Amino acid sequence: MSHTLGIRQAQKQKTRQALLDAALALLEDQSLSSLGLREVTRAVGVAPTAFYRHFRSTADLGVALVEEALGSLHPMVRTTVSTDGDGDQRIRRAIELIAGHVDAYPAHVRFIARERHGGVQPVREAIHDQLARFGREVRDELAKDPESAGWNDDDLLMLATLYVDQMLSTASLFLETLEAPEEERERVTRVAERRLRLIGIGRRHWLD
Repeated sequence: MSHTLGIRQAQKQKTRQALLDAALALLEDQSLSSLGLREVTRAVGVAPTAFYRHFRSTADLGVALVEEALGSLHPMVRTTVSTDGDGDQRIRRAIELIAGHVDAYPAHVRFIARERHGGVQPVREAIHDQLARFGREVRDELAKDPESAGWNDDDLLMLATLYVDQMLSTASLFLETLEAPEEERERVTRVAERRLRLIGIGRRHWLD
């Protein structure tokens, strides 16, 4: 009996993942608000009623995509502001991590970039909640840095939010270079480096 249940559970998870993958592929060319569940189930080859065994609505599916896209990134985001190395080393490490993630998961990055301000409220809220969590985690990492001596918690969170916003901006810029010449990718890297240096300069002089 337990073996049969295990097989059924594995099949259910496989179908759920197939629905997520199909939706993500369809969202390359449209927003979530225009996505129909019949499109998704047709792409997977299951009946529309099967959709409701996994998700309550396309908005619910979108929230699951947010978790898939952002939920596993918390360790990486904390690493981008690690206190290891000097300022330039940290900046290079952060940009390399972001560029590598965009190269590996472009559809997820495009989905977040589009739906962050999209028309599906539960998805916007899910993205907002994830980004707020990133901000708190980055704040906690920044607090460990000797450069943060004398900073209050609100200002550290403000700085952390600047870093998180810049990470998202950098990811969007790299997304646009996926099929561009290498010199365009190098230009984006330089822009990202300058912006992070500017934040760093402001950080060093905030308490002046």
